[in-house]
Amino acid sequence: MRKYTQELTIQGYSSKTKKCYISHIKRFIDYIKKDIIEITETDVKMYLSYLMEKECSHSYVNQTISSIKFLNEHVLHKLKLTVYVERPKKERKLPNVLSKKEVKSILASLQNNKHKTLLALIYSSGLRVGEVVKLKINDIDSQRMLIKIEQGKGNKDRYVMLSESILLQLRKYYKEYRPNKWLFEGADKDKHITERTVQRIFKNACEKGCVMKKVSVHSLRHSFATHLLESGTDIRYIQELLGHSSSKTTEIYTHVTNKNIMSIKSPLDDIM
Repeated sequence: MRKYTQELTIQGYSSKTKKCYISHIKRFIDYIKKDIIEITETDVKMYLSYLMEKECSHSYVNQTISSIKFLNEHVLHKLKLTVYVERPKKERKLPNVLSKKEVKSILASLQNNKHKTLLALIYSSGLRVGEVVKLKINDIDSQRMLIKIEQGKGNKDRYVMLSESILLQLRKYYKEYRPNKWLFEGADKDKHITERTVQRIFKNACEKGCVMKKVSVHSLRHSFATHLLESGTDIRYIQELLGHSSSKTTEIYTHVTNKNIMSIKSPLDDIM
């Protein structure tokens, strides 16, 4: 396992991916109850069948396959363990999107300036929660009205827009909290706020704002993209703002926008 962790680090995998892969391998070993060097292709297929029977998501199973493939190719080097099993087809799930009114209710429910700024910033620029917690003071460029995202998903830097509204909110927040290095400090001021804390803030805000949809803090990012698309923003610009490598990832928002659906008249309206 030490070598596995070392190889993931050498190949530049993010700490989040490393943690995920290591967890998958540990669960796999716990299930097969064998020494890691003794695993066979039959063990792998048996474990994957078990996961599918448990109705684990297809993305979860695909992650498991990737983690085992990495183990075989970079640690075990077992030629007989092919791990070329068929991956389950990716599920086409549409993201849950909040209406502008619901976003407003969530933000209005927050009395704490830090919490309000955090969630407003995620929505205003379409940030991932892992990106917003790692923002530093110097990442906010008020002259160019840009926010620099350093080493986002896929270890890529990018710029996103800084809206006038969020800049005013950030200035108000800064005067009250005076953060030093991290824009949103944790309980320990030398560390940034945790993703779990942001998720808890969002959940509490939904309850206070009477938003009953099954949503997570990531839904603010989905809502940002959908609302931009509905207002006529070119999907290529949205792709850049979100940091998607492929336009196909961004195209999922064309399936949740109500712009075109709302313009279609139901045949029932002609007969009622």
